[in-house]
Amino acid sequence: MSNIPNENLYTREHEWVRIEGNKAEVGITDHAQKALGDIVFVELPEIDDEIDSGDEFGSVESVKAVSSLFMPVSGRIIAVNTELKDSPELINEECYDDGWMIRLELINPDESADLLSAEEYEEFLLDEES
Repeated sequence: MSNIPNENLYTREHEWVRIEGNKAEVGITDHAQKALGDIVFVELPEIDDEIDSGDEFGSVESVKAVSSLFMPVSGRIIAVNTELKDSPELINEECYDDGWMIRLELINPDESADLLSAEEYEEFLLDEES
């Protein structure tokens, strides 16, 4: 089974978000990075871009496929993990730590109510597999 930290919230598109106050950090889940295989390229937004919940914010390219990334909550990008440009494999190695993708300032914190808890995400994965 995939690693699913309790402190994060999750989307059905396999992104995770860690919210602290009015800021958040976003990446893809352990399940997603395993399904993609070796990640070779990441395209991320620019700092100060404002992106709405559900909109595409970038893409991840692996040896298997290119997958779109979707915003779990609306926000203004305040940081991009530039380490991923030269070392995209960090997502495979540490998707919840050094493999984070973007940090943002939340526009509508109430949107987090629409995300899945760790337990709900685990149930979602089990349903998806059956």
